[in-house]
Amino acid sequence: MNVLPSPARNALFAVFAAFMVATRYHHFGDVLHLPDASMALFFLGGLFLSARTRADHLRFAAFMALAVGIDVVSVGFAGASDFCVTPSYVALLPAYAVLWYGGRMIAPHHALETKPVLLTVAAALASASLSFAISNGAFYWFGGRYENPHFAEYLARAWQWGPLFVRTTMIYIVVALALHAVAARTLGARGTQSASR
Repeated sequence: MNVLPSPARNALFAVFAAFMVATRYHHFGDVLHLPDASMALFFLGGLFLSARTRADHLRFAAFMALAVGIDVVSVGFAGASDFCVTPSYVALLPAYAVLWYGGRMIAPHHALETKPVLLTVAAALASASLSFAISNGAFYWFGGRYENPHFAEYLARAWQWGPLFVRTTMIYIVVALALHAVAARTLGARGTQSASR
């Protein structure tokens, strides 16, 4: 994959950040709003905003700060439920890191051809599944919300919520990859037309 020029990365970072703000406050079940896109945006951030420099880590830190800031405002000032805010909340750091660095790892192999796109989708699925396992497992085992946690109950709860979160993440990622393909082809066609004049 070609690395985007710095102005394009900055613009895309702003778009991703705005989309996180627009979707993170309104979680699953609210039919008037899109589901939370945070998991997908962390993967896409690693995929498209990666320049293989230290700035990649700063962008990840900025995304983490934004996610935490949105949650603080939502719970502290907008009246959102604090049920998910437990000591296990810190597990979001490795959960989101799996997504960001999964995207960053696959970025050099991503291209607008079938095999690289399928590889990217597979990496996204693996990253989303592992990310959910980390965050959900930490919440169940260390969040203090379940009096007598046991493995059978954990598996039932993970199976109840996992497919929903992973499916939503994958829908966002597949749509983003399709938009990327359309934009690249459109811009490529315009460039070809301009060069032929």
